[in-house]
Amino acid sequence: MTVNTATHKPVGTQRTGYAVAAAVNAVLLYLINVGPGWEALPFLTSETERVLVIVNVSLAVGLAANLVYLARPSSWLVPAGGLVTTGIGLVVLVRMWQVFPFDFGAGSWWPTVARVLLIIAIAGSFIAVPVKIVSLAGRARHRP
Repeated sequence: MTVNTATHKPVGTQRTGYAVAAAVNAVLLYLINVGPGWEALPFLTSETERVLVIVNVSLAVGLAANLVYLARPSSWLVPAGGLVTTGIGLVVLVRMWQVFPFDFGAGSWWPTVARVLLIIAIAGSFIAVPVKIVSLAGRARHRP
């Protein structure tokens, strides 16, 4: 069994995760843009169009990154791709906060829940960026 020495996980397990993540990104891109489309969700407003491009970019970059990881699961590309995808994800989250393309109905507590979840996700991404930089630097320093 081949083990990725950086993560101590079997490479086959990592590849399965990358394949699943790539498939999820591809399915989401299809569902949002082809059918049934983002308009099928009743809680999304027309303001969703203001965030759709960056959401699509995020999903496409995630798909591409996971396909690269399938080919090179133990390389420095994984933390580099993680840094890029996390950075783009942070941009998406901040833009979602600014636009807030949701309508959960009058008197609903869901807008508060959505905002709290956005704050948690933004904070987590903000913390993850320097962690990924350190991971990338460590991987680059210990390249064989």
